[in-house]
Amino acid sequence: MFDAASSPGQNRRPLPPAQPPADGVPGPRTPSSTQERPTPRTTAPDRPGGQRDAFFDNAKYLAIALVAMGHAWEPLKADSRILEAAYTVVYAFHMPAFIIISGFFSRSFDMRPDRLKRLITGVAVPYVLFETAYPLFKNLVTGSHDDISLLDPWYLTWFLVALFVWRLTTPVWKLVRRPLPVALGIAMLATVSPGIGDDLDLQRVLQFLPYFVLGLCMKPEHFQLVRRRWVRAVSVPVFAAALAFGWWAVPRMATAWFYHRDAAQELGAPWWCGPVMTLAMMGCSLALTACFFAWVPRRKMWFTALGAGTLYGYLLHGFLVKFAYYRGWFGHSWLHRPLGEILVTVLAAAAVTVLCTPPVQRVFRFAMEPRMAWAFKQDAAESARERRQEQEQQGQEEKQRERVSA
Repeated sequence: MFDAASSPGQNRRPLPPAQPPADGVPGPRTPSSTQERPTPRTTAPDRPGGQRDAFFDNAKYLAIALVAMGHAWEPLKADSRILEAAYTVVYAFHMPAFIIISGFFSRSFDMRPDRLKRLITGVAVPYVLFETAYPLFKNLVTGSHDDISLLDPWYLTWFLVALFVWRLTTPVWKLVRRPLPVALGIAMLATVSPGIGDDLDLQRVLQFLPYFVLGLCMKPEHFQLVRRRWVRAVSVPVFAAALAFGWWAVPRMATAWFYHRDAAQELGAPWWCGPVMTLAMMGCSLALTACFFAWVPRRKMWFTALGAGTLYGYLLHGFLVKFAYYRGWFGHSWLHRPLGEILVTVLAAAAVTVLCTPPVQRVFRFAMEPRMAWAFKQDAAESARERRQEQEQQGQEEKQRERVSA
């Protein structure tokens, strides 16, 4: 993604126009400037005129809403087999769907300085801040004395570590002849390697890697395939079968398999179950993800604009869920009944919706997308590219004024 600075002199080739960086979580940035600005991102690749694709924004919002609902179900699911079945089905595809989209929007990533800066300010810095904030929040609310550890991702922050590693390795996956089988092999090896340990949640980084690499390999037309009417029709019995299987599997299968954070031996299974479960669960996850994408609206909806703020909703809703847990609110018996479970689900979806809105983004942009111009050297190629883009923009505005006056 990043161009190396050209050597000084007059005989230099013209700089290529900047490509819109693929972000994959909060939403792609506008190609009109590579400068980090405190304005919402408004463009996405593979769309004429740099327009955002409503499908991807809708998919990101719906996926993050499912994430929040799943976290809210955790303290309640032990008392409801139906709820735990729904929890199992949601956990089988909601993060794979989110990660596939992240990979898809990371296709243009390379080591260009402006993109590396954005990776640091948009992923690494938020990780440090929230990895610090979560244990401090727990200590404040509960009076405990948990330590801060940047090597042991806390609750939700594992995804930032994973995204940072995945995106840094994107140029490598572009060089590999068969990237998806290689990534799948790495994930299978991780499931038989309990010695990996918990540092930086590397088990999750490696076990979820195939979904990111799959996203890197996908093209816009691949998403068109799942938007066909027959796929939408088939997805209904597929989800029904998944719920029935989830209900059957509740007392027979450990939910921890869906977290992808442990090796097979750590789950009390023979080592060979790790690779087998990796293949089986990836097949199930991709089938359910395709069904999910089939039902994602393609047109602009009331929640489409919220797709640009999904990272905000993801990282911030954890404070609400944990606060309710620390305060013992999930212990009320009436919440463990069907109406209570529905209420918790609605509240979780509403909360994460609010946390994705532009006002919340403006308040927390200092933590999610800090500018940090003071921390980086000015790149000559980037400056030249920005000047060229400004000149092109001024030229377009002049032409537009001439057409209007004519």
